[in-house]
Amino acid sequence: MTKTEARSTGLDLAPDARVGIIAGGGSLPVEVAAGLAEAGHPPVIILVEGQADRQSELTVYEHESLALEDIGSLVALLRRRRITHLVLAGEIRRRPRLVDMRPSLGLLALIPSVAMALARGDDGLLKILTRGLEARGVKVVGAHEVVPRLVAAEGPLTKAVPRKSDWRDIEAAHAAAKAIGALDIGQAAIAIGGRTIALEGVEGTHGLLERTQQLRGHGRLAGKTRGVLVKCAKPGQELRADLPSIGPQTVEAAHAAGLAGIAVEAGRSLILEGPVVLARANALGLFVYGLPAVEPDHGR
Repeated sequence: MTKTEARSTGLDLAPDARVGIIAGGGSLPVEVAAGLAEAGHPPVIILVEGQADRQSELTVYEHESLALEDIGSLVALLRRRRITHLVLAGEIRRRPRLVDMRPSLGLLALIPSVAMALARGDDGLLKILTRGLEARGVKVVGAHEVVPRLVAAEGPLTKAVPRKSDWRDIEAAHAAAKAIGALDIGQAAIAIGGRTIALEGVEGTHGLLERTQQLRGHGRLAGKTRGVLVKCAKPGQELRADLPSIGPQTVEAAHAAGLAGIAVEAGRSLILEGPVVLARANALGLFVYGLPAVEPDHGR
């Protein structure tokens, strides 16, 4: 592939660029790896031990493993593998335990930043990590830059579209999701009957949807139908990591929770396994809608 062809990924990569992927859970690392390989830049996969759950699809590429508590050796690993660009892709379900970190010179350099970041929450951790890596010569890029086709477009994405009553739910859940995002709590909220009934916490979006399914029998929700899940980026979020995303499991869980549809922030959210998501939503009669972004890309 030529440099011009590589731009189809959304990145301006030199022919000798080496792209690494820190791979957590879910399908995102798999899709990013495939996108890079298609563009002529087979990636180097760094499997996060205990987090990457689709290893058989990732170990077809050059790869090695890294424990969360070995984060201090990451820069040395990147230099040894001659990695020039790095993508943070996939779910990391826990933070590194400082007391279990193995001593190293790299760790001693990172401890003040990591300790400060852990105190500031998830987005603070991601911002400090990306800035620390770039200060050491590694360019951090977003999954949306590597595989632009994953980015949610604006407007209706399915055959079903929101009804007039659904827009009340969309507006309520969107405002709530932005509010908890500003507090670095979560990225999603659910509204039913024009009011927010559940917010995303540490259990993630799937846990939020399971909780909503259980709430359907609650006295104040009994008899109410439809409802909407909204996911959006946190205000001022570092967009090169942890963009809000939905996948086939989200659609199935939303349907099980009795919701009418899902709304995401266009240009700032990812739809993983997009053809599967939209086909399944169409089959179940759910809408998927891309909301216009309301703030600039502070994370870039």
